[in-house]
Amino acid sequence: MELELADVEQHPAVAAFIAELRHWREVNGCSQKKLAGVVGYTPSYVSKVERGSVLASKVFAESADQHLRAGRAIIRRWKEMHEALVELSEGRTSRPGAAEDSEPPPAPELVIEHEQAELVLRDGMYRTHIRRQLRNTGDQPVTQYLIRIVVDRYPGDPERSNQLYRHDPLTWEEISLSATNGDEPMAWRVKHDRDAAKEVWLLFENADGRFPLYPGETTWISYQYSVSAHKWGPWWSRAIRLPTRRLSMALVLPARLQPLVWGIETSMTAEASPFHTPFARQDRDDEVVFTW
Repeated sequence: MELELADVEQHPAVAAFIAELRHWREVNGCSQKKLAGVVGYTPSYVSKVERGSVLASKVFAESADQHLRAGRAIIRRWKEMHEALVELSEGRTSRPGAAEDSEPPPAPELVIEHEQAELVLRDGMYRTHIRRQLRNTGDQPVTQYLIRIVVDRYPGDPERSNQLYRHDPLTWEEISLSATNGDEPMAWRVKHDRDAAKEVWLLFENADGRFPLYPGETTWISYQYSVSAHKWGPWWSRAIRLPTRRLSMALVLPARLQPLVWGIETSMTAEASPFHTPFARQDRDDEVVFTW
């Protein structure tokens, strides 16, 4: 593959792979040195991969995906990167005189004005309720919105978690996913269905018609799902993938468990750090409510 280094470093597919790798490494609280040790590569190699100065091998991507419990998200990004760079290489070598492709039409752009996230544990079930205020800042109507549902019962023991979900996978019946846009129910379409992870497109439509989010418009979408307690695990992760102006969270847990709640923030440019402000606690009958 004959590509200039600058072309590779600046290619969106390479940046997307690096972002995905960093995301899962940081979600797991795993340093570059620690990741290198478990996947059998040197810390220098991992550092160069994340800087974009070295292209990750398929073996590295597969091993990193497995050890970081990424549900093949890292592998998918690697395949997209590989295919994009092969196409770029073929374009440079077989069509050296070809003109640049015309600029594609602008893609929809979304800003989350406010996300309200709530997790409730009652009767052996965790119930998650997410409300997001979306604003379309692009030039095209938005017709779908991607959400992810991921569980990990034993974050420090991936093999144990994998064994659990192989024998007792997360099911659509258990999840009971429902979504609304304002007062309108939203249909949804499965993107990926795995034992411990689901990806779903929430559609701005239902049996009665379509209601796209047009440029300049703002709307609230809401969705909720449930997961049995023995599959959930002692953590709750909020992945911020779009520009988000305000985030608020609430956790409602049984008082008999004597719950303690703490949180860390991770990013692609900094090490994990504690929340800048503490959770507020309120005791309410037989439950404890933590808000942030």
